[in-house]
Amino acid sequence: MRIAFLGLGLMGVPMAGRLCRAGLEVHVWNRSSEKAAPLVVLGAHAHASATDAVRDADLTITMLEHGGIVELVLFDHGVAQVLKAGSLLVDMSSIAPEQARSHAARLNTLGVRYLDAPVSGGTLGAEQGSLAIMAGGTAQDLEQAQTVLKHLGKSTLVGPHGCGQLAKLANQMIVGITIGAVAEALLLCAKGGADMAKVKEAISGGFADSRILQVHGQRMVERDFAPRGRVSVQLKDMRNALDTGKQLGFDAPITRLLEQLYAQAHDNGLAGMDQAALFAELARRNGMQ
Repeated sequence: MRIAFLGLGLMGVPMAGRLCRAGLEVHVWNRSSEKAAPLVVLGAHAHASATDAVRDADLTITMLEHGGIVELVLFDHGVAQVLKAGSLLVDMSSIAPEQARSHAARLNTLGVRYLDAPVSGGTLGAEQGSLAIMAGGTAQDLEQAQTVLKHLGKSTLVGPHGCGQLAKLANQMIVGITIGAVAEALLLCAKGGADMAKVKEAISGGFADSRILQVHGQRMVERDFAPRGRVSVQLKDMRNALDTGKQLGFDAPITRLLEQLYAQAHDNGLAGMDQAALFAELARRNGMQ
């Protein structure tokens, strides 16, 4: 099976790297071509254009920053037109559900099958092959894709096209809101004179425990905001969730409040930092370093 992988960002490089280490034939492309260098060492074939990378591919994975870029690469840069009829495109980017449904329909007219399959687990999950993969499409297409996706994590079919992206929005709502809760709670304790690290230790194992508390909470304790999942991406996902809710006639007041907080963090210079840097924005609001 010939695999094309488009998009070599924070997630794309370790994901494509796992496919290379699994012995698969991987053809890669990225707008910044230098990001392909570590994958070439692992045996990947780097291409100067996305169309060259996908030509004759049996399965193409896109892992791009947002729906606008997916649209640009697939349809404005001509990728869709050179995809092999009968091949499968798996979009693992986080985009709006309506965009996923539109892309599925447009590719179908070209004889190309489609799955929207966004992921959760961050760079650590990408490196370890433990990503949670939320798929929208048909069971048959997901079964074929499993030959490749099994090297990246666990896949679950949640519904037809677009539903994978709905599940990702649910994931990002929970992640974004919980990061806010953890940051606010730890800062309250620090304001009152408690040791944040000890507070985190004390509540671990209780009902307030979570992966967010353990991973992002530790980043807050250590003031480690090096980007794994950026504030800008979290803000984009919160806005996609609100837009989708509006289309469905669904009110999401908690998500709306957190969207405002992430927007403030973004505007105050934290856009490129880890989502956990919402802690720094809340600290600033409270006059804390």
